[in-house]
Amino acid sequence: MNRESNIDQIIKNSSSEGWLKALLFALGIDALIIGLFTYWFAAADRYRVFLYEHDMGSNVPDTSPFSPVTSSRYWMSGLVAAGVVLILYVAINWAIAKVRSEYKAPEWWRVWVLASPVLLVSIPLITMTQNQPVLPFGHAAQLTVVAIVGLALALSPGRMAAHRPAYLFWLILDGFGLMLMLVTLPGLQFLSRWLENDQTIYVLMLTLGFVAGLAWLLLMSGLQIWRDHGIPAVQEVLLAGFALAYLVTPLMHHLLFTDGYYYITVSDNFLARNPLLQIAIWLIALAVSILITALRKHLARSRKTAGETRG
Repeated sequence: MNRESNIDQIIKNSSSEGWLKALLFALGIDALIIGLFTYWFAAADRYRVFLYEHDMGSNVPDTSPFSPVTSSRYWMSGLVAAGVVLILYVAINWAIAKVRSEYKAPEWWRVWVLASPVLLVSIPLITMTQNQPVLPFGHAAQLTVVAIVGLALALSPGRMAAHRPAYLFWLILDGFGLMLMLVTLPGLQFLSRWLENDQTIYVLMLTLGFVAGLAWLLLMSGLQIWRDHGIPAVQEVLLAGFALAYLVTPLMHHLLFTDGYYYITVSDNFLARNPLLQIAIWLIALAVSILITALRKHLARSRKTAGETRG
């Protein structure tokens, strides 16, 4: 009886400690995201951040505040904010684990559960009341959902950064190959226009992007089997690709490729306008993740069998 009570107490204390750590992270994350949205939507010049009335050529004639192109910038800011969280959350968990060997990072879902309710209220409050023009409810709701979903993706590698950093490093390299495919394939929506205008360079870039991504994953497969770093699960490869494609890459675009304006990019740079095409792209990414994982398992078995035969 006493032993069972002690075990129950240990579990209870461990759970309480996990929630406390998660709460501390959640508070910091909420403060960071609220600060970003306050700057973008309340303090900064909207004409710079979201490129109102910006000349984007004949293919995008309307860049008014609620045109389709500009509207996509609003919810893309949710992915950029999640990208900031991803970089900092991974770095902080890794650093704490380096300093304190006994450190146990909180489960991602605990942090997400504690952080999300604040964002559900604060993001609409900021975007629907501050500066001009204020966002209508539909735009604010879309942005909020994207930010909260992006946050879940951003938090997912935190424990791995703390407890399996080498594994995470190789997983990031895997994600890079899948990311090349994910950000290249949406160009298919412009294929007919490129062909009509004899813009074959873009067709070539699309093809090379996909082939390079596949070649990179095959290269990583060989290296992983050779170095015996373990074979990532299908969902790990897929989430790594998603995190790089939809969080890190939009953040890098915001910080490094905006000519000093630090504007939020449009969704066309990363996602297809046609929902069916975008779903097809995600299914292709899933299929590639499944096939590359199956190939790695086959290679690992073959290597093990060859080793046993030599032994």
